[in-house]
Amino acid sequence: MADTLGEVGEGATLARIFPRLPDAAAAIVGPGDDAAVLRAPDGRFVVTTDTMVHGPDFRRAWSRPVELGWKAAATNLSDVAAMGAVPTALVVALVAPADTPVADLESLADGLRRACDALAPGCGVVGGDLSVSETLTIAVTAFGDLEGRAPVLRSGARPGDAVAVAGRLGLAATGLRLLFAEGVDAAGHPDAAAAERLRTAHPEPLAAQLSPVPPIALGPVAARGGATAMLDVSDGLAIDARRIASASGIAIDLDAAAIARVAGDGVDPRAALTGGEDHALLATFPADAAVPDGFVVIGKAAAGAGLLVDGRAVDERGGWDPYADWDGRAG
Repeated sequence: MADTLGEVGEGATLARIFPRLPDAAAAIVGPGDDAAVLRAPDGRFVVTTDTMVHGPDFRRAWSRPVELGWKAAATNLSDVAAMGAVPTALVVALVAPADTPVADLESLADGLRRACDALAPGCGVVGGDLSVSETLTIAVTAFGDLEGRAPVLRSGARPGDAVAVAGRLGLAATGLRLLFAEGVDAAGHPDAAAAERLRTAHPEPLAAQLSPVPPIALGPVAARGGATAMLDVSDGLAIDARRIASASGIAIDLDAAAIARVAGDGVDPRAALTGGEDHALLATFPADAAVPDGFVVIGKAAAGAGLLVDGRAVDERGGWDPYADWDGRAG
């Protein structure tokens, strides 16, 4: 029978997790003391935090522990990259039921390591916390180095700027739609066996939802290329494009055909516009600047306000809202 957190205890669990976590190149003092110490060569650092809670943010029946670790890292790394920074370190707090197998947390740690190694080499876990609750919760704080550059904010877009995206649009929402439609049992609750069948039948959208691969390296590339504004598309293109428009005091006019090309085959264009959790990078660049490789132009910034598609105002909100979209069925 597998060891559980309640049987093993905090100290022994951490002793099994620590060796699986990635080291951070920027760490002077890593896990083991009351706090970590990081190098900040730029004199500044970027910091962001995000929480994944069982129920509104993931279903244990659908996500393998290694995928939870990967996604927890990837979503925070993407926010650092959206500022034009290079991710340097993560602090991870885990709150789990006492009957959670320790092996699950070991797999979750493996996911954190794999994501850092693949998406942000040199970034590692420098500390965190472990506690107990009936609800599995993963909270990650990420740090980044601006390398002497100004941060890329949401508020810098200007009329005439090109609007471009790096990464897929709508694929993660397609995966989530499949899970809710076909990854459930007869009562409508998340079902692990059904999810496994979907992984085989629809591997690409399932992977985009459960273990996304944001274009982390392109954040600093965009900053060096003169990006005037940028953000991580986590709540849906419509919501996030409006955020740049509002912060910058401009309008954004998107090209429907270009969005469809970025979304690719098998993705409903509406999902590309309103679906959440893509973790693409949306950026604006001066009209006379070359858009960096890896970014695709999907529109332009203009005088005015709000979001347009092909010149027509878009009122539909769409996207992800944890308060509006959670149905309470954790599974």
